[in-house]
Amino acid sequence: MPDTNTPSSPFLIAGIPAKNLALYHQIRFLAGDPAALIVIPEGVSGGGRHLLIRDIEADRAKAHARADHVHIPADFAPDSGLSGDRETATAQATAEFIRRAGIASIRVDRSLPMSTVHELNLAGITPEYDPDLGVRDRRMKDAHEVERLREAQLVTEGAIEMACTTIARATANSGGILIHDGAELTSHRMFAMIDAFLLDRAYANDISIVASGTQGADCHNRGEGPIRTGEPVIIDIFPRNKSTLYNGDCTRCVVHGDIPDEVARMHKTVLEAKDAATAATRAGSSGDAVHAATAKVITANGYEMGLPSESDPPSRCAMVHGTGHGVGLDVHEPPLLDVAGPELLVGDALTIEPGLYQPNLGGIRIEDMVIVTESGCTNLNTLHTALTWT
Repeated sequence: MPDTNTPSSPFLIAGIPAKNLALYHQIRFLAGDPAALIVIPEGVSGGGRHLLIRDIEADRAKAHARADHVHIPADFAPDSGLSGDRETATAQATAEFIRRAGIASIRVDRSLPMSTVHELNLAGITPEYDPDLGVRDRRMKDAHEVERLREAQLVTEGAIEMACTTIARATANSGGILIHDGAELTSHRMFAMIDAFLLDRAYANDISIVASGTQGADCHNRGEGPIRTGEPVIIDIFPRNKSTLYNGDCTRCVVHGDIPDEVARMHKTVLEAKDAATAATRAGSSGDAVHAATAKVITANGYEMGLPSESDPPSRCAMVHGTGHGVGLDVHEPPLLDVAGPELLVGDALTIEPGLYQPNLGGIRIEDMVIVTESGCTNLNTLHTALTWT
């Protein structure tokens, strides 16, 4: 697979860097206007990394973007002139740049806007779709990216700890509903507290999960209503740093008061499965093998794997999702730790998050973030995994 830093053939990635994270990852420059990166192999006429970007961003891009040359659309206006629409004008200039470089066909990635495809076709240039272009690069995190992820995970853990201790230290009224600062403690109150904690630390948080009791049996149920004593609560938080754009992703569980025996057994099994999956994670292994290690522990402890059927009783307890996923500029990136998951690479940032879900009881999920190494993986988490937080 060609390395996009030293390509064997020209390639193009285009879009708005603030939205198209494939382009942002290549140039590490945040801008809200259309741009295009054309990379031509060194040793070829015009070789290097060429960034086309709006004129008012050009000087800043020259100082900060990962590009050898910075151009503006007006530098490559076609004979028919540039459109007054910025996206169209950037696409026109991109096609004209490539045409003048004598390139008849160019590799493009999965994110290329149709506006750019259209202008390439009008210019007689063939876009050659490469489904792996940019994907491998984003998976193999460099030291700078790992530190950004470590920072994000540390803040995420702080939010998790705040949420779990708030629930654990609340009082229960006569009906078992938790009370905090004189009012019922609900999922929505916890969302507000989590959002405020993260906003104060310059993190964006569109959604979190605070799912208590039977709500937690649906692994993607956000949670709503009052939180009760004696029930497992899943806290899953995955915010993005507003400056670096890298994400944290962590899940812990808490039970206020007495822990039901079956919840304790589920929790013990999930931790054992997480340990097994972590031990199986190394470069050259695969997402499939990591998930198989998880499944072996889950089934050995008498639980099931896979989604339920309509005939299953509400007491069925199973792991219904994969073991984890890649994380970085997006909170869900390749690779998947699941059936048929691909070979793992040095620098893969992964979540390892086994869980068990029982419709008439609730759910347990514990999630860490790890970085794949040659011999194993480095865990970015330091937060404890117990159900008690007092």
